[in-house]
Amino acid sequence: MQMDSKLQTVCENYARIRDNIAEAAVKSGRSPEDIAFMAVTKTVDPVLVNAAIDCGISLLGENRVQEWQSKKDAYRPGVPVDFIGALQANKVKYLIGQIRLIHSVDRMSLAQEIEKQAAKHDLTQEILLEVNIGGEETKSGAAPAEIPALLEQIGALGHVHVCGLMTIPPPTTDTRYLEAMQELFLKTREIPGADMRILSMGMSDDYADAIRFGSNLVRVGSALFGARTYR
Repeated sequence: MQMDSKLQTVCENYARIRDNIAEAAVKSGRSPEDIAFMAVTKTVDPVLVNAAIDCGISLLGENRVQEWQSKKDAYRPGVPVDFIGALQANKVKYLIGQIRLIHSVDRMSLAQEIEKQAAKHDLTQEILLEVNIGGEETKSGAAPAEIPALLEQIGALGHVHVCGLMTIPPPTTDTRYLEAMQELFLKTREIPGADMRILSMGMSDDYADAIRFGSNLVRVGSALFGARTYR
């Protein structure tokens, strides 16, 4: 496929997904503007990412620190980037001060490293707690039962601020995991002092269902850019 055709396809995909998000939002009793549409850029050529930005994308999601570093200068300026992949403590220093939000914090040791690096920059880094809602051994994320204690412990840090939850549920059409995440999110919002305003849930195959169960940030890659090509 020629590049011009690829660029057009990205814009057509964006418009279709945007319409689907709006429809799902209205069905869940919310405004379409309440739902953030993130473009997941793993393995995607910056030319296509910029095409998505030109079409209306206003939030990017990066999975790998090294890949993001190699591509970031080619992106349109001024578009915020979230880090959504598994994060090693020794890579945190490359994100602080440049990433809007870190989605994948699932342990206190990682939060402490974020605290350390954020303190060096004299800023507060916003994060989401990653939840392994399906209890899958192959996935990262804290167990749902661990979230309240983790939220309390991280709340004592001076340069890290938890503002929500993130999950990647098991690949199934059964919505029980989405429902369980919605219940957990609502419970954590009741914890005194908690500032839980983001539920990052839903990807290319399930974003409409995720919105129905309370997600207000969906992470869409292949449905926007096409199937990934791994080199």
